[in-house]
Amino acid sequence: MALVTGTAAALGLAAVSLAGPARAASTLTVAKDGSGMYTTVQAAVNAASAGDTISIAKGTYQEIVNVPTTKTGLTLKGATGNSEDVVSTYDRAAGYTDSSGNKYGTLGSSVATFSANNLTVTGLTVQNTFNKDAHPDFTDTQAVAVTAQGDRQTFRNDRFISRQDTVLNWAPSATGQYRQYFSSSFVTGDVDFIFGNATAVYDRVNIQLRDSGAAAGGLNGFLAAPDTSSAKTYGILVTGSSITSSAAANTYYLGRPWHPTSDAVGQLVIRQTSLPAAVKTAGPWTDMSGYSWKNARFFEYKNTGAGAGVNSNRPQLTNSQAASYTAQKYLAGTDGWSPVG
Repeated sequence: MALVTGTAAALGLAAVSLAGPARAASTLTVAKDGSGMYTTVQAAVNAASAGDTISIAKGTYQEIVNVPTTKTGLTLKGATGNSEDVVSTYDRAAGYTDSSGNKYGTLGSSVATFSANNLTVTGLTVQNTFNKDAHPDFTDTQAVAVTAQGDRQTFRNDRFISRQDTVLNWAPSATGQYRQYFSSSFVTGDVDFIFGNATAVYDRVNIQLRDSGAAAGGLNGFLAAPDTSSAKTYGILVTGSSITSSAAANTYYLGRPWHPTSDAVGQLVIRQTSLPAAVKTAGPWTDMSGYSWKNARFFEYKNTGAGAGVNSNRPQLTNSQAASYTAQKYLAGTDGWSPVG
């Protein structure tokens, strides 16, 4: 190694000392009553730096929350550890209009939009309170609770509540790497309420099919609507979970293929999950806007419960195929990400 002497050495030392130590991550507190650093979640997000933690006190926060791409590594957590205590809520549907008279659309209806990579959300409820029954004139009734549109995002011990389009798993670049992991959480809705083109895993999640009042054999709704790019192997996985419902028997489809672009070929596996009697056992998949579910990539594996079954309308993975459709396989990507646990 060559030695550096004289002025060059002095300049080198100066450069090192000027750089200083790396910034330590901070914890920002939010409380409605003013006892924290901020009274709204968004104010804390705006003030936070990458890698910070935002701790949110018990309460109901009526606001739109947006975590932009610049807030990488951010953690949002409910201070009590009980997701029922800390609620982010708003009433907004795709058919509502902004101050310029333009409809919000599906993406714009979201109560919370998480765009940053390496994000963690834990111990929170996010609820879109739009009531489509009170707006029979609306055709745009999508009301997103959460839009997850970053990579390496983790959601644990959370609750996501709406009717139509509750959770959007979104890849801003359809063929890009956007992975989202949901664990030990609760999701409820009635129409396409888990949907999108990102790679998303729902692991040990309680998924509730809401009762919209249809009689047995009628139609209450649809659980999932993936629009995975044909270039991607993995779309949405539901594994080791419990799907529950008080709805009448044979009134729910497990999924249908959203096909907004020519390269969208929805990919969805529901495996080792308990299914309720509300699921249409003879055929739990259905077409969407003229696009056949048989052209999509829909599979089951070792599901249980009153809504489970095996027939020609219920494609099953073989044991050898199932080994390639685990949470770890979905999430590993090109960097070996492993949040499962």
